Amino acid sequence: MEAKLGKVFESITNFFTGADQIPWCDRDIVAGCEQEVHEAEKGPSDEFKNECIMRLSWALVHSRQTEDVHRGIAMLESSLGSTTSPLKQREKLYLLAVGYYRSGDYSRSRELVEDCLKIEPEWRQAQSLKKAIEDRIKKDGVIGIGIAATAVGLVAGGIAAAFARRN
Repeated sequence: MEAKLGKVFESITNFFTGADQIPWCDRDIVAGCEQEVHEAEKGPSDEFKNECIMRLSWALVHSRQTEDVHRGIAMLESSLGSTTSPLKQREKLYLLAVGYYRSGDYSRSRELVEDCLKIEPEWRQAQSLKKAIEDRIKKDGVIGIGIAATAVGLVAGGIAAAFARRN
């Protein structure tokens, strides 16, 4: 019984805090990845440079800084068209979905994670992201309904008060 009560409490806490399982990335990690890309551009290996750019994209979309997230989205979108490998395509779609999730565009994020799951239906990471997106959409809907109900209640209360004053 105590375990069930703990899960209910955790669920309520997660609802109000917006907790998810997607990791965050600190600014120093982003800076390290940027330095790595800068050094890789001097080298002869395009493959190593592309790996460094993917690490930077990962760090950017997982950043707490909005401008980093938008930069990561732009980098990934610009490179998506030139991707031929299904595995690389899946990774980029997933990172784009994370970026859009972090920036609050949940419908776009859901579209991208569904495209990702078309490539690899059993990928647990993408399934977890999809659940986080759906939970966030539900939460935003509940909050929206609560705000609308409050507004209707205030208007109805105002009208009732106006009629009460007349009489």
